[in-house]
Amino acid sequence: MNKVTLESVKQAAAIHRANLQKRLEHRIEMARQKGDENLVRILEAEAQYLK
Repeated sequence: MNKVTLESVKQAAAIHRANLQKRLEHRIEMARQKGDENLVRILEAEAQYLK
């Protein structure tokens, strides 16, 4: 049972991380479209933190 639980937790964490990265990429693109370079830099720094 512990093995199934551990695998489930790892899978959920991987999915969560992928969703965070996808959402962050979208936010960066929107900031670029608006021309908000300050926000782009902040979001790119956050993206580096997630890697």
